[in-house]
Amino acid sequence: MIGLFSIVSFNAYAQEDNTEYEMRIGEKPGYIIDKSGKKIEGIVRLAGDEMNPWTNQKKVKFIATSDVDNSKKKQKFKTYDVDDLKGYMAIDNNTERVFETIKYTNTKEAYNTQNGGLSGGLKAFNNLTKSNQFAEVVADGKIKVYKVYGFPTTFSAGGQIAVADEENKRMRENPAYVYSKKGGKPEELNVAKAKIITADCPVVKAKITKGEYGSLKNDTKKRSGLGKFIRNEIDNAMADNLSIVNEVIYDYNENCK
Repeated sequence: MIGLFSIVSFNAYAQEDNTEYEMRIGEKPGYIIDKSGKKIEGIVRLAGDEMNPWTNQKKVKFIATSDVDNSKKKQKFKTYDVDDLKGYMAIDNNTERVFETIKYTNTKEAYNTQNGGLSGGLKAFNNLTKSNQFAEVVADGKIKVYKVYGFPTTFSAGGQIAVADEENKRMRENPAYVYSKKGGKPEELNVAKAKIITADCPVVKAKITKGEYGSLKNDTKKRSGLGKFIRNEIDNAMADNLSIVNEVIYDYNENCK
């Protein structure tokens, strides 16, 4: 079964790979970081788009500035995957988007599926086996935060197609936010973790105590162990983790470098 999953995944990848692109007017350079840590400037094309943001976590298209032939309208871009690079930066709608290679297995998304049978199994396989991925940096500093999308199934048929489409929509709209503190192992960010990892910053700790962060639920009521656990799980599920990044993590990186 694993062999079958591998073949299906490989074929889907090979069919979507193109290497020749027409240069755009006013193309702005980005860069890649190779395995040795060398920064190479050139034109970076995102492999994914709004409908398939997870593709940016698997591969990227690149041509070095030194390889651009200005006499030709179309250039041959090379495809790199997570085993080739430490990261890359692409200009997307005049915005710099930075991706770094991290090791993170999206176990939660692997088993969060409405599809059954082969389709659901492939989704689980895709998320459990893609532990190395390009993750987009959304906060940089002592605590670094990445935006990570789950990987969809590579197969659906019959009545599963509509279910898969709805699930893909959910994944597009609800990425996970993963943090790494001082270069540590990436872990999923949530309300409880945000409070723990920022506790060594007096400025942030004081604001949390006073309930000044709208993105955190500062509940000081005493509860039983089980009641507290259940409430924390609800808080974590309902939290707007991007707001936590923009409020709490931003404050931490600015005040406790």
